[in-house]
Amino acid sequence: MKALRDYLKKHDLYEEDFDKADAVLFSGFPFQTEYYFKKLFRFKRKNPSKLVIYRRDGPISLIRGKDEVLDKILTLFSSIVADGIIFQTEWSRGKNQKLFGMKSQNEAVIFNAPDNTIFNRKGKAPRKEKIKLIATSWSSHWRKGFKVYQYLDEHLDFSKYEMTFVGNSPVEFKNIIHKEPVDSKKLASIIKEHDLFITASKTDPCSNSLIEALSCGLPAVVYNDGGHPELVGKGGEVFNDNEEALKKIELVAKNYKDYQANLSAFKFERAGKEYVDFIKGIFDSAEKNEYNTKQMTLDRKIKFAYMKARVLAWKLKGILEFLMKKVQGKV
Repeated sequence: MKALRDYLKKHDLYEEDFDKADAVLFSGFPFQTEYYFKKLFRFKRKNPSKLVIYRRDGPISLIRGKDEVLDKILTLFSSIVADGIIFQTEWSRGKNQKLFGMKSQNEAVIFNAPDNTIFNRKGKAPRKEKIKLIATSWSSHWRKGFKVYQYLDEHLDFSKYEMTFVGNSPVEFKNIIHKEPVDSKKLASIIKEHDLFITASKTDPCSNSLIEALSCGLPAVVYNDGGHPELVGKGGEVFNDNEEALKKIELVAKNYKDYQANLSAFKFERAGKEYVDFIKGIFDSAEKNEYNTKQMTLDRKIKFAYMKARVLAWKLKGILEFLMKKVQGKV
């Protein structure tokens, strides 16, 4: 989002003041800053011809394994105020629509893009005879693929391969080199020292770590879930289990140049233009009377009040659960 803001500023399309903006791009779920809900609702009530665009990932409940209510709240919120939805991958769009009915007359899928001044092929080390694998993750949650990494730590042929993990890990590796989290510039430098990226994270809508590695020139072996297959394209292989992961690593290593020649390009200039073109397209549709911008009618005002009540109920439930754990000595 910071990179997108920089892109908009560069092209003189950014506005900090809500009242002066023609469109507001909303991302994520502000459950620690609920005033954004009210701010966006008031923005649309005051300026019905202006646009609210919702940038959506998730579903949250698939990532967390709980909190379906959050996805239901955000679907309701989107139906009330959003004139368009930008999903980060087709997988994210499909899951949000199938599980929660999130849809809009105006939709687009726009992949994330990294800071190309940092994550690029400049200084990429040539492939070594002993293939160097790398995986990265800020989160230490087991859903980030650590059971697979643990398996690789025990079964990867370390006479042919070397593997590094950068980030926080719940696993104490025996053979995999573990490095602590680093900033983006240092991370890019480390990635470029390696040959092949692997990610085994589950239900990851649009993995930034995968995009960063592909942008640095590394073919990838990815778990067949979330947005991974879309992002890797012909620049790598997908796997479904531990044994297949080993086979796909071997396959990419043997045909390394072919995979590297087919890496997907994630350029922020292109992604930024896609955001702008999407928003301009909605304005054009409204001018042609092909789309009516959201009006804060009575029924939407009632839905908004209901949505706020659901947010409050979810927060109160979380507080009560925390207090119960505290009483039981679990926190």
